[in-house]
Amino acid sequence: MLDEPQEQAEGSLTVYVISEHSSLLPQDMMSYIGPKRTAVVRGIMHREAFNIIGRRIVQVAQAMSLTEDVLAAALADHLPEDKWSAEKRRPLKSSLGYEITFSLLNPDPKSHDVHWDIEGAVRRYVQPFLNALSAAGNFSVDSQILYYAMLGVNPRFDSASSSYYLDMHNLPHVINPVESRLGSSAASLYPVLNFLLYVPELAHSPLYIQDKDGAPVATNAFHSPRWGGIMVYNVDSKAYNASALPVRVEVDMVRVMEVFLAQLRLLFGIAQPQVPPKCLLSGPKSEGLMTWELDRLLWARSVENLATATTTLTSLAQLLGKISNIVIKDDVASEVYRAVAAIQKSAEELASGHLASAFVASQEAVTSSERAFFDPSLLHLLYFPDDQKFDCLFFCPISQHSTLVHLRGGSIMGKPLPSTLLPNSCGRALASAVIKGPGIGHLWELLPHSPPSWLALSVGYSLMGVQEVAAQMWCSVCVVEVPASSRFGIKQL
Repeated sequence: MLDEPQEQAEGSLTVYVISEHSSLLPQDMMSYIGPKRTAVVRGIMHREAFNIIGRRIVQVAQAMSLTEDVLAAALADHLPEDKWSAEKRRPLKSSLGYEITFSLLNPDPKSHDVHWDIEGAVRRYVQPFLNALSAAGNFSVDSQILYYAMLGVNPRFDSASSSYYLDMHNLPHVINPVESRLGSSAASLYPVLNFLLYVPELAHSPLYIQDKDGAPVATNAFHSPRWGGIMVYNVDSKAYNASALPVRVEVDMVRVMEVFLAQLRLLFGIAQPQVPPKCLLSGPKSEGLMTWELDRLLWARSVENLATATTTLTSLAQLLGKISNIVIKDDVASEVYRAVAAIQKSAEELASGHLASAFVASQEAVTSSERAFFDPSLLHLLYFPDDQKFDCLFFCPISQHSTLVHLRGGSIMGKPLPSTLLPNSCGRALASAVIKGPGIGHLWELLPHSPPSWLALSVGYSLMGVQEVAAQMWCSVCVVEVPASSRFGIKQL
C-alpha cells in the first residue's frame, strides 16, 4: 500500500492521480482514502479523462469533508424536530469537557465472580482515542463495579434455543432502572457518557438482544443517543460444569472495547463515511481515529457552536428589548462584545481552513454569550418584569374574595392601623400591614370626610373553615394614593 506522505495542514486534502494500470491499487478499485489527509484516484486514458477524473476527485473529497448529513447532525437542536430524523440527534452536543464512566454490572455475585482489567483496557484502547480527540474537548475517565444491579426488564424465554431475549421495544425501559444506580451525572458539570457491561444472572443466562426483525444482534449491545451504551456479556455455559459457584469470569476486554469504541465514535458523531463505488477505505490506526475525521468533527462542532452563540445572543437581545428599565452592567456588555468578536473570528478562521483555531474561537463565543445571558443581574428581571411590579395595587376586583374600600381616619373594622400607613400630608404612602377581622359579613361602611389624601385599600382574605361558623379571617393590606375621581364606598355585604 501507499506510504503516507508528509503531514498535511489541518483542513486540507491532497489527492494523488496514478496511472490507469498502476499496481498501487487493486485493479478493481478506482480510488483510495487513507487515514491521513490524503487520497488516491486512478487515472484513465479517455478523451473525457479530465471530466472522469474530476468527478472521482469530487466524490472522494465529499466523503472526507463536511457533508449534509454531518451538518444536519450538528444543527439538529436548532432546527424543527420534523426536519431531521432522530438518528441525526444522536451525537453529543458540543461541550468544553466530557466524562466517561465504565460500569460493570454483576446482578448475581453469588454465581459469578467477575474480573475485568478496565485500567489496562482504558490505557491501551480508550486513551489513545481520547488523545487524538483532545482538540474537541477535555476528557475524564472513571470506572465502577455495581453488585445486585438489575436491568429492570424481564427477558423473554425461548424454549427452542433455551435462551433469553430482550426485544428491541424493551430496550428503552432498561436504562432508567440502571441509571438510578450509576450516580455519575449527579455532580457533573459536563455531559456524562455511560458504558455498561452487564453479566446476566444465572437464572437468565444466556441473554441476547434482538433487533427489530427479531434476529440476534451480533455485538449483543445497543446504545442510547447522548447517554451511552450497554453490552450484555454472557458467561460460557461450560464454565458452570467445571467448577462450583461462584464461577470465576475473566472478561475479554478486547471484544468489549471494540464495541464500546464503536459506540463512542457514534456518540461523538464520527460515523462511517459514505464512500463512492469501487473506493478502498483505510481503517483508522491504533488510536481509532483518522485525521480527516477529526477535521470534519472540528468543522461540525464549530458550526454548532456558532449557531448556539448566535441563538443565545438573539434571545438576549429580544429579552432586553421587552424590558424598558433594564440597566446593562459593564461586565455583561463586555461579555456580549467578546462573544460577537469570537463569532466573527471563528467564521474567518473557518473560511481560511484553520479548523483548530476556529473551534477554539467558537467555544469562546458560546461561553461569553451564556455568561451574558445567565448573568445574575438579569435573571431576577425574568421573574419580576415591569408589568407585574404593581399588580397587587391595580388588580382589585369587587368579588367575594377581594374588596376595595376607602379609609377614613386611622382605623378599619375597629382596629387601629399603624401610623406609617396614614401620612399627615398628601404625600404618597405605600406600606403593608396585617390586620385581623371578624369575617366578611361585618365590614363597616367607611365613608371619607374630606381627608387630605385618598387611600385605596386592597383587602384579600381566606376563610378558615365554613362561613356559618365564626371563622377568623386574615387580611393582607396594601395602601397607595389614588386620585379623587376613584372615590366610592362599600357598605356592609
